Amino acid sequence: MDFDKRLTRAIERGQHLRNAQAREDADKAMTEEDLRNLHSQCRLEISEHIDNCLERLGDHFLGFQFQTIVREDGWGAKINRDDIGLSDSGKADNFYSRLEMVVKPFGSSQIIELTAKGTIRNKEILTRSHYQFLRQVDVDSFKELIDLWVLEFAENYSARS
Repeated sequence: MDFDKRLTRAIERGQHLRNAQAREDADKAMTEEDLRNLHSQCRLEISEHIDNCLERLGDHFLGFQFQTIVREDGWGAKINRDDIGLSDSGKADNFYSRLEMVVKPFGSSQIIELTAKGTIRNKEILTRSHYQFLRQVDVDSFKELIDLWVLEFAENYSARS
């Protein structure tokens, strides 16, 4: 067999291999509906962990009110409280503290995103955001972040109140 025939066959084998790989990749590719379902499953697991952590945090600091969040911009929970105390000038003043964590809804970017905002005595001390692509999502890492953020808030709250 001469070189040109062997070259032609090698090219054909390469093309068949490429086509087979493309079919396999297409089979593995997640459809938009699959991604929505995955986002929903992850969101439920993450928001349940948020609920548990914030409820337990509220149990340690009396006066915090727990509330589950279900709205257009996400799902999660928050705890908050209002206190009356003396300001730096010696006058009576209102002090607001809260911690809110929300999982954002599914969007065109195909990510799952968690946001957190924390305020202690009218001062914002925590603003965090974390996301992962749904195709590579690791729910346990979200749970670890939630734990870390709740612990950070608890430490700051106990130091300032």
